[in-house]
Formats: sequence, C-alpha cells, structure tokens
Amino acid sequence: MGPADTAVSAGRIDWTPLHGVADDRLWLRPLGLVYGRAAPDTVAAGLARPLARPGLAFTFVESIGLGSDRRPVSVTAPIAEFEGWLAGAGARFSLRARDRLALLSAARRPWADFPLDRPLVMGVLNVTPDSFFDGGRWFDPEHAVAHGRALLAAGADIVDVGGESTRPGAAELPVGEEIRRVEPVVRALAEAGAVVSIDTRRQAVMERALTAGARIVNDVSALTHDPDSLALVAGRAAPVVLMHILGEPRTMQRQPVYASPLVEVLEYLEARIAACGAAGIPRERIVVDPGIGFGKLVPHNLELIAGIGAFHALGCGVALGVSRKSMIARLSRGEPPDGRLPGSLAAALCAVQQGVQILRVHDVAETRQALALWRAIADG
Repeated sequence: MGPADTAVSAGRIDWTPLHGVADDRLWLRPLGLVYGRAAPDTVAAGLARPLARPGLAFTFVESIGLGSDRRPVSVTAPIAEFEGWLAGAGARFSLRARDRLALLSAARRPWADFPLDRPLVMGVLNVTPDSFFDGGRWFDPEHAVAHGRALLAAGADIVDVGGESTRPGAAELPVGEEIRRVEPVVRALAEAGAVVSIDTRRQAVMERALTAGARIVNDVSALTHDPDSLALVAGRAAPVVLMHILGEPRTMQRQPVYASPLVEVLEYLEARIAACGAAGIPRERIVVDPGIGFGKLVPHNLELIAGIGAFHALGCGVALGVSRKSMIARLSRGEPPDGRLPGSLAAALCAVQQGVQILRVHDVAETRQALALWRAIADG
C-alpha cells in the first residue's frame, strides 16, 4: 500500500493501527492463497476461507483503510485471529467487515450467462484510427469483423467492440461517428453468434449497439459520463462492466493523486454499485474493473494489481485490462506496444492467481495458452 502503518507478528497481532479507521472504511485483502485440490481441504480444516471461485482459498487477511489523517494503515492476521478480533476489540467493525468477508467467500452467480468459475477472456476490437496499440488496423468494418471472428476462433469468450479511443490525452468523439463505426461491426459479429460487449461511455451508442445485438455494456466511466445510461442499462437488463477512472481521458494522466489507490478505487466502485442498485441494476449483473492506467501512475497501477483480490469484497465479478499498456514498458526496457506481450501475460496471471474472472486482452490465443498452463499447474 505504499507508506503505511503495518502490524503483524507470530501469535501477537497489534491492531492499534486500525483505531483511527472509520467503521465503513475497513477493507479486506485476501492473502496466503491456496490453489487447486488443496483449497477445499484447507477450508475444511478451518485454516482458510474460499475466495470467489472453486479451487481458491485464502488463509490470511490484510485489514486496510485510511486513518483519520488519511494515511494508509494495514494489519495482517490469520483468518481465525481476524475473526476473533472482530468478536472482541474490533466489534465496531463487525457488521461491515463480516459482510465484506462473506462477499469475499461467496460463490459468484453467472454473469452474462457465463459461469464465473474459470477465467473468461474478453478480446479487444478497436474500430478506431487512434487507439494506442492497434489504432487503424481494424478501422475498416470488413477488417474489423474478420478480426472479431479471428478473436473468437482463438478462444475469446467475449468480443469487446469500441469505437472511441480512451487512451491518455484522447479527445471526445462525436456520438454519431462512434455509432457509425461500431454498429455494423456489432451486428455482424452478433449475427455470427459472438457474445459482444460495447465499449462506450454514451447512452445513445449503448442503445444502438444493444439493438444491433450486443449483450454487455463496458463503460470506462462506470455509467457516470452520460446521465441516461443507468436507466438504459437497467431497462435493457444488460450486464455491465463498471470501471474506475479519475477524471476523463483527455486529462486523466495529469498528476493523479491518491492517499491509497486501493482503498479509494474500492470505495468509488462500491458507490457505483449502490447507484446501479438504486437504478434497478442488481449486483449479479455487474462486473468491476479497477481501470489500470486510467488516471493512475505506475505505483498506483502496481498497488491495484497486487491488491486486486480485495475487489472480491464488492460481491461482483472482477475484470482487469493491462494488455499492452505503457506501464509494462516503464517497468521494463521501454518497449513499444508491439513488444509488451510478455508483460501483459505476467500481469494477467498475477490477477488470475487472485481470482480475477475476466481478462480484457488483445492477444487471445497467447492468453489462453498461458491460462491453460497456469490452471494445469495449480490443479496439479
């Protein structure tokens, strides 16, 4: 979590760092993960709790929050000691913390008719001239449809079609132009049997894409950019991906500041889930995405990926998109987007190890291969 007050020692946990945390601002990060066949045995022995999907459990929990001075604090403890503390000295946290603990462990209901018991791969299809990695490659509708079919053949569960670049510094696109780009591509892929998501911030684009056959809305603004989008998604009973962004694409990378990216993004998405619920969008139709690179610098991104297991406490599926992003080059040797596949796969596997259910990627076949090897090793 960056600079923080942290306390953990064998058999003696110092809980005082949490004394200044408000009772509704205590979050739980699962640690000490156990995979495969060992997971249910560890749970049965009372040493762990399940984490979001079969074959995954956690034996430790890190309690994290912001103190009254907004400084990040954390305390790490075995599950049994954490629950014992809640029953005693931590009683003021008990109701909210127990709810979050239960949500960490709850099995997820299907989302968009997909069971969330294995990682899903969402293939990126940018029908744009200016996206950071593949802008212009699929701008022609025929080329876009052909690439969408190729993503499906490579093993994509979902094809995510976007007509507006939201790269850092991008200007907003006229709605009519965005519709012109995506509508024929969505229709052709949906008619071919693809599960299509529409990557857009605008209600009018969502509506036209859903009418053309898209089944999922993927909104980088978490349904805040367009005031009419909440009602549309609720009325169409569409599954939705809510992503966190600080600011908007044109300005989001101009010195973003957080006290704790992990805590603040969790709180933002919790508020968006509540707004969706009030509008008639139930939790089981929602997936959350921390928004890597959207108003975040490299240290912010690293904290979010390292702690992404904490997002299971929101009770939704969790998605992650790191594919080909500039963070990889900044942590490596400055590679251009074409040279960032290994880093993309490393981040994806780190997320899957923490139970993330959806990976948004450009490289579907390579991601599928990496997942097949990871799962075989974990299950073995």
